Amino acid sequence: MVAQAHGVGTGFGPGMRQAAGTTPVGDRLGIGSNGWVGARPSLRGALGWRDHSARLAATATDKAVPQVRTIGFADLRAAVAAGVDDFLAMPSHVIFIAAIYPIVGLILARLVAGYQVWTLLFPLLAGFALIGHFCVLALYEISRRRERNMAVSWRRSLTVLRSPAIGSIMALGLELIIVFLVWLEVAQGMAWLFLGDAQPEGPDQLLAAIFGTPGGWALLVLGTLVGFLFAAFVLTVSVIAFPLMIDRNVELGTAVRTSVAAVRANPVPMAAWGLFVAVVLAVGSLPFLIGLAVALPVLGHSTWHLYRRVVVPAEQVPAPQPEVAHPHLAESWPG
Repeated sequence: MVAQAHGVGTGFGPGMRQAAGTTPVGDRLGIGSNGWVGARPSLRGALGWRDHSARLAATATDKAVPQVRTIGFADLRAAVAAGVDDFLAMPSHVIFIAAIYPIVGLILARLVAGYQVWTLLFPLLAGFALIGHFCVLALYEISRRRERNMAVSWRRSLTVLRSPAIGSIMALGLELIIVFLVWLEVAQGMAWLFLGDAQPEGPDQLLAAIFGTPGGWALLVLGTLVGFLFAAFVLTVSVIAFPLMIDRNVELGTAVRTSVAAVRANPVPMAAWGLFVAVVLAVGSLPFLIGLAVALPVLGHSTWHLYRRVVVPAEQVPAPQPEVAHPHLAESWPG
């Protein structure tokens, strides 16, 4: 009984003999005289665990959700001021004029062809708030480069299309386009529900139908509420996500979770930001969307600086401590 207990405790019984010229079984298995596995780690094993720990730390840093700050209205004002400064340093309205006029031409062409699109006029204008973040990727890149004192040009701003996270960026952009199309379908359905077959054929009839009939008032109230829900959803999932994916190589899920966390941590400032964006877009849409040539670039640059104020820079986030599977190995090997 004593011999069996000794054999279990140490890994060797009295009857076990070491063959000549061979390594003790306990040494080959890393079993010490006290029966503790790993009491004599090899150099390769210790270094291997250290390298594995470093890889775990790097992976954890890439996948960890970035930290967000609590901001106030002063941060919103500072973000807008920085956005205006970026716009004045490199005016980008020419590009947006080139993009806006085809949109206006499309609307006018459909009107001339006799399509009933007047009830979609306001939903189309509101759509800028839904897909705006995806349309100003180059502006984010310009602000990022100016912030880091890098060379800035329109050609260099398009390098955002070669971002390591471009797949995630395009995926989120596609989702926003789908949300925009769903919004148009919902808006058109509400128009048919409350206005019936008597669809307005001009701006005068549109205003008369909305403000001069009970169905028009119901459409105005319900359409505003539903549009608010669409806008709130898009703001929550994307206001921080797009700049974050441009700034860091993070996955789509991480970017969206960070954007949601930023809104949850700052509900009042983010609501004020959404209202500010809606007002600027509404004013910029008059007359004939020309004002958007200035509104969209300023909002794009400002959103980048809002992101920088909400999300803690990567270099200020302490690296997570890796989880070591066998801590006694790391402790037993001298640093």
